[in-house]
Amino acid sequence: MTLEYIEEVLKSTKINHPDEPEFLQAVKEVITTIEPAVKENEEKYKKTALLERLVEPERIISFRVPWVDDKGQVQVNRGYRVQFNGTIGPYKGGLRFHPTVNQSIMKFLAFEQVFKNALTGLPIGGGKGGSDFNPKDKSDNEIMSFCQSFMNELQKHIGQDIDVPAGDIGVGAREIGFLFGQFRRIRNSYEAGVLTGKGLEYGGSLVRKEATGYGLMYFMREMLKANNISIQGKTVIISGSGNVAIYAAEKASQMGAKVIAMSDSNGCIYDENGINLDVIKRIKEVERGRIKDYLLTCPDAKYYENNAGYQAIYNIKADIILPCATQNDINLECAKRIVEQGTIAIGEGANMPCNIEAVNYFLEKGILLAPGKAANAGGVATSALEMSQNSMRYFWSFEEVDSKLENIMINIFNMCNEAAQKYNCPKNYVAGANLAAFRKVADGMLAQGII
Repeated sequence: MTLEYIEEVLKSTKINHPDEPEFLQAVKEVITTIEPAVKENEEKYKKTALLERLVEPERIISFRVPWVDDKGQVQVNRGYRVQFNGTIGPYKGGLRFHPTVNQSIMKFLAFEQVFKNALTGLPIGGGKGGSDFNPKDKSDNEIMSFCQSFMNELQKHIGQDIDVPAGDIGVGAREIGFLFGQFRRIRNSYEAGVLTGKGLEYGGSLVRKEATGYGLMYFMREMLKANNISIQGKTVIISGSGNVAIYAAEKASQMGAKVIAMSDSNGCIYDENGINLDVIKRIKEVERGRIKDYLLTCPDAKYYENNAGYQAIYNIKADIILPCATQNDINLECAKRIVEQGTIAIGEGANMPCNIEAVNYFLEKGILLAPGKAANAGGVATSALEMSQNSMRYFWSFEEVDSKLENIMINIFNMCNEAAQKYNCPKNYVAGANLAAFRKVADGMLAQGII
């Protein structure tokens, strides 16, 4: 039986946040797995309404973003910044520019970010932001026009000791550059630590581009090692072909695994000899093309088209699957297909790519599952390392940052593993991640009083 206090909080959250399915899904996934820790301090948590405060954002900022396209036509988008919980440090989390962005998705991402950031062991709180602006097929001038307008409002709410945004889907080095330039112009101040993911020319950090993908593989390696499995020689498929997917593929190959499939929103490529990552990087990072273009260079590969609600890549058999695209990519039907094909481990490179039914099915079937809030924390961890370098007016080498990232990811896995064992749910790293992060955030909230 679920604890009555947790049931009450879930019920009130559903009433207070109607029509926000992604946010409610994220809350349910966390709250239901932290029951053992809540039970230990139930009276104190109820008296201080700790769970009620935990699931309510400290602040939501929404605003219009008018900008002028290349035809001289004024366009209007919606912008958001959700400052969810600043108990541990300044709000920290990416900006997402994508047509699917809405308040529910922003809140879900910000809520997840609170726990992800807590797991890093670094002094950063949780936030997220973005816009329903679609950067695809826009010119550089249009991207700049939008970013400058977006920052005109956002700059009122951020600062290196207040809230530090970074990139996410649709926000890469180009967008961060335009955003930072406008912030500097408005503030007449060089606050390098106000944004992370910056170019190396003006305060960025080495390894930031690679960090989420590399970190995912460091976590995956530790999880497999703890279960007496070697990553050497394993076959891997990766949904997505953006930053996270590309550098997860790079690190997987360096570890001795073979990446055989990658995808984008249109479909997937399958290369039984191993994906040529140089070709993928050229298509996605230089040409900004579609993954189908891979066949122009590697004609022996195969291409499978996606159908509505159907991801072709999950029909391909592999030892390890890394969903690195977007939320709810894997549902129960898809999970059953994955298990039938003999997959041994799932590593969430995206935020909440497996829905609750899929997560529960994987755990029930003994599939090792690396949860996103732990496994993809390498990006925000390296962003925090970028903040540290900015504060010190210093610049670490690639090897120094990569070593720090690897140690952070090893520590994150150990925290998840130890919490899972402490609360009698061994090998359930989903629960372990939530329990370890919750205890840290909860203790901080109690220490700081009713705020």
